Amino acid sequence: MKKLTMIAVMLTATVCASAQSDNNPVDAYFTTSEMPDMLKWCPAPPDTVGAAFAYDILQYMWGKEVRNNKERADIAIRDAVYGIDCIIREFSEPFGLQISKEETPEIYKVLREGTATCDSICKIPKRYYMRKRPFMRFHEQTLTPDDEPHLSKNGSYPSGHTILGWSSALLLSEINPDRADTILARGLMYGDSRVIVGAHWQSDVNAARLAAAAAYARLHTSERFLEQMRLARQEFRIKAGLATIVEMKAYQKEAKKRAKAKKVALR
Repeated sequence: MKKLTMIAVMLTATVCASAQSDNNPVDAYFTTSEMPDMLKWCPAPPDTVGAAFAYDILQYMWGKEVRNNKERADIAIRDAVYGIDCIIREFSEPFGLQISKEETPEIYKVLREGTATCDSICKIPKRYYMRKRPFMRFHEQTLTPDDEPHLSKNGSYPSGHTILGWSSALLLSEINPDRADTILARGLMYGDSRVIVGAHWQSDVNAARLAAAAAYARLHTSERFLEQMRLARQEFRIKAGLATIVEMKAYQKEAKKRAKAKKVALR
């Protein structure tokens, strides 16, 4: 177990060092107060007695067992690096196209701003419940020990990582519905990684998937989001070689128009 933990620390350090952060401000589609309030519709986390918490404990034990599978443990460690860079790295293959700020700017933009908006749905319940994480309750180490000081001060319910992963899966499967099964499977795995790492209870992950779905539905009431999704789907069809000549010309015309508008704005 000590050997596995040392490997985990080394891998986490490598991933963190290689990750590229986008420090530009996020232009969210909605503020936190405009998102659905989880305190009003989502059940509270289980108390420390009863079947629901017993299941959480069983799943925690399951996660510890899965850590013995080095390949799956390594994936869980990679998934622990929160942010758009991790999503791009882990979801590009199931998506069927390499996502990047440079090569797929429209997809990158809607993914970054859409998931950041969805993430805000967890701020209020995290502060309200301040649920203790499993590694704190059992006084055991996670697969990402460097994250533990920060996680100890951040509520466990619901899982922010899971909201990020599941909202990413919903968004990308809407852009490329032909790969939806593969994308959603990776999104499900992303949430499971939080249990395997030892950072979250299963009920945290389950609530987060529900929250991500509610947040993603809210995104579809934003005209700006819908327009950006249209551009992202158009860009995907171009990059994937699926676009017609008419679509190609329309895309090129629109790209020139946006480039011109950007130059004017920078003057």
